[in-house]
Amino acid sequence: MFHGIPATPGMGGEPWQLWPDGHTTFRYDNMAELFAVVKTMQALEKAYIKDCVTPNEYTAACSRLLVQYKAAFRQVQGAEISSIDEFCRKFRLDCPLAMERIKEDRPITIKDDKGNLNRCIADVVSLFITVMDKLRLEIRAMDEIQPDLRELMETMHRMSHLPPDFEGRQTVSQWLQTLSGMSASDELDDSQVRQMLFDLESAYNAFNRFLHA
Repeated sequence: MFHGIPATPGMGGEPWQLWPDGHTTFRYDNMAELFAVVKTMQALEKAYIKDCVTPNEYTAACSRLLVQYKAAFRQVQGAEISSIDEFCRKFRLDCPLAMERIKEDRPITIKDDKGNLNRCIADVVSLFITVMDKLRLEIRAMDEIQPDLRELMETMHRMSHLPPDFEGRQTVSQWLQTLSGMSASDELDDSQVRQMLFDLESAYNAFNRFLHA
């Protein structure tokens, strides 16, 4: 939708000047975000094929992009865009490697066996992002945060390569203790949400540094 604005004298005599309204701007921003995620995924796939990134780095980055893709696609899905294939046709987006990742919904390093290292890396990345996204969306009840946080802790424990004193483990453990003292319907307050987001972002960055090292 556009609002028509009548031209005023001295503006060249054009009868209307068109400006997008807030809804249209928001919709195009969402489409641009989805476009960027798919293009980035395509570039990552090429980098991995060329051996420019390690398998661990690739697994973490691809897992993060798949989570971001799902969030971005939900924002544009509707009457105009019903599938990612339709989106790519509409905007002439030629990213076959990214499309394969999206359809398989897992990094190329991950097979069907759930016990391998890359599966753990992907799960840790996804769970970090899931919990942080919930907090940003003001989902703060104990029974909505604790299950994902506990699964994150259990997944990190399964990673034998992760040092026992890894700071991310300690951070998640401390917040699990905090949540265990709450009732299911209790909610984190604003200060706790802000601190938890800060702590989890720090832990997530530490996990990425570990993978790069």
